[in-house]
Amino acid sequence: MIIRTGIVLAFVVGITGCFESEPKVDGRWYTQSQIDLGKDVFLNNCAACHGAGAQGTKEWRKTLPNGKYPPPPLNGSAHAWHHPLKGLKATVQEGGAKFGGTMPGFSGLLSDSEQEAAIAFFQSKWTPEIYQMWLDRGGLQ
Repeated sequence: MIIRTGIVLAFVVGITGCFESEPKVDGRWYTQSQIDLGKDVFLNNCAACHGAGAQGTKEWRKTLPNGKYPPPPLNGSAHAWHHPLKGLKATVQEGGAKFGGTMPGFSGLLSDSEQEAAIAFFQSKWTPEIYQMWLDRGGLQ
């Protein structure tokens, strides 16, 4: 009985070792599944303001008549890449009021994995050069 249990255990351990987690996209922190989920999350929660392609508002540096900033591009053409992942997630959770914007917080509406997926989606729009600059600035710290 002990020998059979040992063989079964060795088989199970061997089989589970064969399954690898989904590979990261182009050396980035996220997977294709996260991008796919993030696209849905982004389109349903963010695109109305930031645009379906995360292109933001053309005049994102100029304040609106109410003194607030319009939604910036998140596609790598503005300043989002200056912020580490932790900061991007905090902005998704808490909103953009502390930065002079009007974005609401999504901490009670989106799960952690949905928040990260939305970030993965817009970061997937970043060129390799922008992503590398983000990494060089400590983006994953």
